[in-house]
Amino acid sequence: MAKPSILIVEDETIIARDLQDQLQALGYAVAAQASTGEQAVQLAATLAPDLVLMDIKLGAGMDGIAAALAIRAQKPVPVVFLSAYAAEEILQRAQLAEPYGYMLKPFSERELATTLQMAFYKQKAEQRERDLRQHSQAILAHMREGVVTLDPHGLVTSANPSAAAMFGYSAEAILDLHIGQLLPMLAPEADAAPCLLCQHPAWLALTQTPHSEPVGVRQDGTTLPLGLTVSDLPQGLQLHTICIFDDLSTQQLAAAQLHSLTFTDALTGLPNRSGLMAHLHGALLHAAQNQQWGALLFLDLDHFRQANEMLGPGCGDELLREAGHRLLACVRAEDTVAHFGGDEFMVLLGALGTDQATAANRARAVASKALQALSQPYSLGGLHYKSSASIGLVLFDSHLRDVDELLKTADAAMYQAKAAGRNAARFYDPAVQAMVLARTSLEKDLERALAAHEFVLHYQLQVNTQGVPLGAEALVRWQHPQRGLVMPGEFIALAEATRLILPLGQWVLETACQQLTQWTQRMDTSNWIMAVNVSALQFAQADFVASVTNTLARSGANPQRLELELTESMLLEDLPAVLDKIARIRALGVRFSLDDFGTGYSSLAHLKRLGMDQLKIDQSFVRDLNADPEGQVIAETIIYLGHNFGMQVIAEGVETEAQYQLLAHLGCDAFQGYLFAKPAAAESLLGR
Repeated sequence: MAKPSILIVEDETIIARDLQDQLQALGYAVAAQASTGEQAVQLAATLAPDLVLMDIKLGAGMDGIAAALAIRAQKPVPVVFLSAYAAEEILQRAQLAEPYGYMLKPFSERELATTLQMAFYKQKAEQRERDLRQHSQAILAHMREGVVTLDPHGLVTSANPSAAAMFGYSAEAILDLHIGQLLPMLAPEADAAPCLLCQHPAWLALTQTPHSEPVGVRQDGTTLPLGLTVSDLPQGLQLHTICIFDDLSTQQLAAAQLHSLTFTDALTGLPNRSGLMAHLHGALLHAAQNQQWGALLFLDLDHFRQANEMLGPGCGDELLREAGHRLLACVRAEDTVAHFGGDEFMVLLGALGTDQATAANRARAVASKALQALSQPYSLGGLHYKSSASIGLVLFDSHLRDVDELLKTADAAMYQAKAAGRNAARFYDPAVQAMVLARTSLEKDLERALAAHEFVLHYQLQVNTQGVPLGAEALVRWQHPQRGLVMPGEFIALAEATRLILPLGQWVLETACQQLTQWTQRMDTSNWIMAVNVSALQFAQADFVASVTNTLARSGANPQRLELELTESMLLEDLPAVLDKIARIRALGVRFSLDDFGTGYSSLAHLKRLGMDQLKIDQSFVRDLNADPEGQVIAETIIYLGHNFGMQVIAEGVETEAQYQLLAHLGCDAFQGYLFAKPAAAESLLGR
């Protein structure tokens, strides 16, 4: 490592030589000696020393203070002043050069050594601060979100390029604007005396929640929907504010377009298959809540291929559009008509009554009306054409669990109508329908397994960079009496679809908390963290906070050692409610981890508001980490984001030493995977 180089500026030769000897004895390199201020400026520019040791009084010409100012104007080189004078006016002038030290002659070698050490320490600290500031500015400059800082009166003190562009201002023009010129709701009230931003009534309302969606105004007067997150920024005795803006214009437009593309049929303008499924799930929920029967009608236009061949594809499309219009005229406003694709339509009838017979009669009446409407002549391309339809009907109530089976049943009923000669409507055979709607053997097996307590928990260790266990993640397994140990991939999805995940998830939480209590009582595991996965359905329950609270109380588990793992996707619905639940559970002392981070939709603003304790790098990024440069960049970015928001970062699926070493080098805090331990029963885990 090269020795720090020092430029000596001293007009007395004996003192200069003495300084050179002392510096060399202290391990420094002397870049050169200068006896005048002008020479010092020239040598500093040429030699680029690490520090300048400057005598203030240099005889005729430029003195040491003027020379220091000139040198630091070229480059921020540390300057330490030497002087035999301590006059107040000299000290005040010297401060203009922002010296890194000031020593009165004569001084000891110890004083010299200490002053230089402090000067270099200060230089390194300032360089780190400059680097950090530049790094922060680079992040702000490349952020999609607009970031604005406000003084206590609501004036803009800084704005990143995204914020300026968002509101249509130049980087200079946006400065010193009042926030009310960007957010009209915060404009100063007419004839009101100037006040602090925190005293504005609208500001108080705006900051009641961590995230709000006000309307902004651009420089040209046009408005835009915004997402806004506000944070305090103390500066000395004043409280400044950071505002993070997200322009929701594109997002809202894209969401509307995506919704239309995803749920609407382009040909007929009716809901497509996805749109019908969304309506169907809503109808099932309504049926369950109100004990109502509903019906699904599967319609297939008879001999549609013949119409296409006779009249041409364009006329076939016109036939489908007209058939859709006629079907809409046969149903209530709250019912749904969907184009399922090709020549197939679906009609969803909800709230047909609490009595099955009444519901069947009403569904049959709609089917008869549809048959009559669809059998009327069409005018297609100037030609008259007659068509008909075959309709399959199936009823459903609050006990229906499998939507796919309902569709299969309706499809089978439609083919029964075709078999009856077409232009007909048929209910599916009741015996067959009952069989289709019955729970599958696996569903029954899941319910039985819950009652028989066949589920067990295995635990996978989580370790720090030294391989020391920090805790474990609880992983559910099914100890099937015939099939043996069944992995969660074979039953979790079905459990979620049938809502059996609710009792199963509660059992997992209770069992994990009981195990956590046992670990707390052992010296070698008393500080372990227990990580527990929470399903989206479980988290969405209104009583979830109470459930966690009661479980902790019953088990006696330490809330500060419990960590709940949530996934990104479950945080995008009803964000205010999600934030409220997280805040209430965190108030108990419970930690939160964001699982599978990076695989879903992520926003810096969202990540900050969620207040997670830990980010978990998904194993899909870890798997090919050493061979995929893009994966390394993603992992490094996640680690940086986590640390920047004060969170610990853990990587899952670590299976090789190379993965572990690279993640550790990138700054990852903790690890989980087969390299350290496979999931095992609690007894086996403690015996490793």
